[in-house]
Amino acid sequence: MSQLDAPVVVANRAKGSSFYAAMRILPREQREAMYAIYDVCRAVDDIADEGGTSEQRLAELALWRKDLDALYYGGPPGRFASIASLVRRFDLKHVDFAALLDGMTMDAQGNIRAPDLATLDLYCDRVASAVGRLSNQIFGIRGNDSLLLSHHLGRALQLTNILRDLDEDADLGRLYLPREALAEAGIVSLDPAEVMAHPALARACQPLIARARAHFREAAIVWRRIPRSKTRAPRLMGAVYGLLLDRLEARGFRAPRDRVKLDRLTLMGLLIRHGLF
Repeated sequence: MSQLDAPVVVANRAKGSSFYAAMRILPREQREAMYAIYDVCRAVDDIADEGGTSEQRLAELALWRKDLDALYYGGPPGRFASIASLVRRFDLKHVDFAALLDGMTMDAQGNIRAPDLATLDLYCDRVASAVGRLSNQIFGIRGNDSLLLSHHLGRALQLTNILRDLDEDADLGRLYLPREALAEAGIVSLDPAEVMAHPALARACQPLIARARAHFREAAIVWRRIPRSKTRAPRLMGAVYGLLLDRLEARGFRAPRDRVKLDRLTLMGLLIRHGLF
């Protein structure tokens, strides 16, 4: 695939997602840069989830890490060739791509099951807030506000994802609910299937709902200090995932759990409200 074709292909992969809706409101240069970053994130995420045995996944991620180092230290960028020009144009940081690979390595090493809160927070930083830091460079958000916005919004989005994807993750043998929340709810088992069937599952989810809402509130405090022209996409993502969280809580966590998603009309309403005006 040529670099010229990359934005079209990525847009097709992302089309229909909340990410696509949020990024399409950006100026073309920023939009195509975000699609390219999305493509990298999707590629390494697919490896962590579907790349064969743990050894095979780790070996493939190691090759990505080697190419990342080459990109920044003068060698052929290999798997990162499609974003090489973006690294220079937007001053994207090596440490943030490395953090993303570290997060995928956590998944590839073995199925995560009930991490403690500190480990869960580290995971969220690597797979979500690091992507936020890269995105903020493209949006033109800099300094301490960039770090704070990516910290809080990234965690809010990832915790919402965890709550939305409980059953899908359990099917993969994964359980991201923190062990402190399970213990507080009286759930002893760390087996994902058993936890999904436990009558106290909703109680175990409540601390994550509260943490996600706290991060959404803090993110909103930060983006009010930043020119709105730079925060249209983060605000829209916050609105989409905030509504998803509302609907997850309203649906509850008693089985059977229908997957919560937003219809096109709702997404268009949020796009008009937060993206265009």
